[in-house]
Amino acid sequence: MSFLKEFWAFLRVRKKFWLLPVIILFGLFGALLIFGQGSALAPFIYTLY
Repeated sequence: MSFLKEFWAFLRVRKKFWLLPVIILFGLFGALLIFGQGSALAPFIYTLY
């Protein structure tokens, strides 16, 4: 949790709030790839890239 606190403090001090949606999207795509590898959705996920 300390990483998230430090990251939020960095965003707040440096006024880099535009980074937050980018990080969230990267996290969601990473989770989609990890959880979709062994499922029947894998062929459809790989067509997104």
